[in-house]
Amino acid sequence: MTAQLPPNVRTAVRVLWDYHDLHHVLTPTDLGIGLGSHDLGVATCAAQLYLGGTVPFIVFTGANAPTTIERFPRGEAVHYREHALGLGVPDEVVLVESRARNTGENITFSRDLLRERGVEPRSVTLVTRPYQQRRAYATCRKLWPEVGTVQCASLPLALDDYVARIGDADRVVSMLVGDTQRIEVYADRGFAVEQPVPDEVRAAFHELVDAGYTSRLI
Repeated sequence: MTAQLPPNVRTAVRVLWDYHDLHHVLTPTDLGIGLGSHDLGVATCAAQLYLGGTVPFIVFTGANAPTTIERFPRGEAVHYREHALGLGVPDEVVLVESRARNTGENITFSRDLLRERGVEPRSVTLVTRPYQQRRAYATCRKLWPEVGTVQCASLPLALDDYVARIGDADRVVSMLVGDTQRIEVYADRGFAVEQPVPDEVRAAFHELVDAGYTSRLI
């Protein structure tokens, strides 16, 4: 594994990275939802948002995927919760949804869990990997239209710092490429609202596909 981006694809990767980060200016919302993945930084960010007063409680959602079963054998949401508690988040402000296996289920299962408890939020902060923000936002807008305000948050890491933190540049680039494809594919399938895809994003996507970053394509 390498933790540095190859120079020949750096510009294209930067285009996709900037596209998926929505750069929302965060305001207080009714709750935060941490979407499960291989990246424990999602739980760190959710904990920071709670401790900083942006969200009063957190739902962690996620079972396992092939990419997370070894790292989080008891489930993504369970490990996220434990990490957040270790950072000072009180147990009583954390809910765990441990069945979701994709972003759509993250949203719908979290929504259903909250409804079972009589909670109908008007505003939500989705806490995700940086390159998952746009897809998470589009998915939430489609599947949970009752929520008035949806904002996205991630750890504020620069691209190179994120790659170094994950420790695998190929994985990060492949995930970026896969999420870019899903923006249009999932909208076409009715899983998410449509999002604009600028020409420079399309060009960067095709450049990276041609360079072999195809492992996360559907």
